[in-house]
Order: sequence, then C-alpha cells, then structure tokens
Amino acid sequence: MIYGIGTDIIEIQRIQKAIQKNSFLQKTFTPHEIQYFNQKGHHSETLAGIFSAKEAVAKAIGTGFKGFSPIDIEIYHNEQNKPSIRLSQKLQLILNQMDIQNEQFFVSISHCQQYATAFVILNTL
Repeated sequence: MIYGIGTDIIEIQRIQKAIQKNSFLQKTFTPHEIQYFNQKGHHSETLAGIFSAKEAVAKAIGTGFKGFSPIDIEIYHNEQNKPSIRLSQKLQLILNQMDIQNEQFFVSISHCQQYATAFVILNTL
C-alpha cells in the first residue's frame, strides 16, 4: 500500500556553493555518498540529485526533517546505477514509532544543466 510520495527539485548551483563548505558535506552526506560523488568525478549534479532524493524521502514519510537529518537517509546505487534508499537506525526507529513497518522506498533521480529532481514512493507491506 502506498503510504506517501515525495518530490523535490533543487538548483544545482545551490549545492555547488554549499559543498565548498566541508561542514555541509559532513552533515548532509554519508561517507558512501561522498565516495560515490568522488567516483563520479566530483560533479555537483551528482550530490544535487542525492540531496533532492533525501528531501523527497522526508516528504514521502510526511514529516519533513522533523526528528532526523539528511544524513539519516543514504542514497546508494547498484551495479546498473539504479538508486536505492537505506535508512539509519535512528530513522528506522522513528518510522516504527509512526507505525510504518516493512517499508519499501522507490526512487527516481534526474538532472539537467540547472536542476536536479527526485521522486520517491514509500510503500508499506
């Protein structure tokens, strides 16, 4: 059953400016996401897409970033570069307290020269 959907769009230039601050990187992105960014050639649209997906997850949950932060959501990619979502234990506990169990997230990320966007569906079994 679909519990929620979320979508987000962000200007890539905003992320490009923000990632110049190391504190933004460390507070927002997991080590795995930073490694993926490095592997992709340090293109700011990569992190903009990941950031947009994190925002879309928070919207699909229905709370925004209330009680957790972007680093509690990890966007990872399989061998075919398909994005998926991994939650921190903290966020998993919050979902359990909201009686959201056996959740499945579906995510799509896209970007052009100026914008990155993401769409997320939160499904519960």
